[in-house]
Amino acid sequence: MRSRKILGTMLAVVMAASALTGCGSKSETQTVEKEQAKASDEKTLNYADIKVGEDFKDIKTTISFYNCRTDMDKEDYPGKNWNYYVTEFNKLYPDIKVDIQSDTDFANNALVRLQGGDWGDIMYIPAIDKKELSTYFLSYGDTETMKTQIKYATAWEYQGQEYGVPCMGNALGLVYNKAIFKQAGIDKLPTTPEEFMKDLQLIKDKTDAIPLYTNYAAKWTMGAWDAYIGGTATGDAKFMNQTLLHSATPFSDPGDGTGPYNVYKILYDAVANGLTEEDYSTTDWEGSKGMLNSGKIGCMALGSWAYSQMKSAGDHPEDVGYMPFPITVNGKQYTASAGDYSYAINVKSSSDNQKAAMLFVKWLTENSNWANNEGAMSVDKKNTTLPETYSEFGNVEFIEDEPAVSGEEDVLNTLNADSELMVNNGGNDKVLSIVEHASNKDQSFDDIMNDWNKKWSEAQKQNDIEQK
Repeated sequence: MRSRKILGTMLAVVMAASALTGCGSKSETQTVEKEQAKASDEKTLNYADIKVGEDFKDIKTTISFYNCRTDMDKEDYPGKNWNYYVTEFNKLYPDIKVDIQSDTDFANNALVRLQGGDWGDIMYIPAIDKKELSTYFLSYGDTETMKTQIKYATAWEYQGQEYGVPCMGNALGLVYNKAIFKQAGIDKLPTTPEEFMKDLQLIKDKTDAIPLYTNYAAKWTMGAWDAYIGGTATGDAKFMNQTLLHSATPFSDPGDGTGPYNVYKILYDAVANGLTEEDYSTTDWEGSKGMLNSGKIGCMALGSWAYSQMKSAGDHPEDVGYMPFPITVNGKQYTASAGDYSYAINVKSSSDNQKAAMLFVKWLTENSNWANNEGAMSVDKKNTTLPETYSEFGNVEFIEDEPAVSGEEDVLNTLNADSELMVNNGGNDKVLSIVEHASNKDQSFDDIMNDWNKKWSEAQKQNDIEQK
């Protein structure tokens, strides 16, 4: 931990000085003893040890929090905005000021700012290799202890230390308009790709709504399709971070309506069969929220975080629902439950700012009720409340993707980079290509999947990764 490193460095300097001078004076010895005692008294900063409302009441500082939630900067944000949460935090800690810095192009700018070192004290962790975590971020504590404090503790774990605390937990499904489904005569939610395609056709035939809205133009919204291919489509908590790494043909058809193949095929077939918007290039992310709320859209593929935004985007919040993704594995539906962006603390911030930052993160996690307010799951291990978002997930099993096995923490990143597929890590371009080829009818779905398999297999061979 940081204080141990400081202590180790201090002792090394003292020993080196002694070796050079042979022996020291009494005053020098007293000075060294005082410095050693001071270092020993400086306790290692651990998330688990912090008591919100009791610790660090004497700190007076300003910390900054760099994030992607520009919508929460607005005074007219339909939920509780950033100003609300900072004000609530300051009721406990009036001398710790929090400067919120939100970025509309966070995914790209975060990496630049991270490497430049000008990002402040807290940030959402961007897409980096786990081996780089300790270069930029402070550890919250050892992973085994953090598992007792938060859910999804292995998301940003490396070599036994935890570097990220997820801001919320999300499960995966589709946001949909209940009134449109009812108008189309759908009285039972689909549980398989075949049922789902039939329901989309019913929406097209019996309503004026766009059955499935792709949100192609926003690009980042297409990432949901990657997220579905893990536990949601396989029922296997090991698939995403373990099985996928060694599968030579992970995008092949298993023949039972499950797996990555059938996730992406839903999108391809919907576009090819005219069950999406007429012109995918003109979709509007912000506008789509109100369109779903008012019944102009039947459903969209988005994480559960989108549910609250859709409800608050118009006059018909009661019509907005969240349904399980339509894949069934051996008679059962699953949903992969994972952490959203994770809070990380700057390893180069001052001691006071690190304390204040960790305190603010723990307050957000345990005391603010922010996750539940956003329609998501709290990552606080003590909070087991499921929000109304998941009222239709009664028979669905929530599973958390298991982490990579020891020694393979960075294999997925390597395969993603060399194959250029970027599975579940900003690989929006490949999902966009599904929409394009389906619309243009210039490449079959099986040809697309065969191409992906070839790229994946070649990346494995290039890196001497065992294929199974």
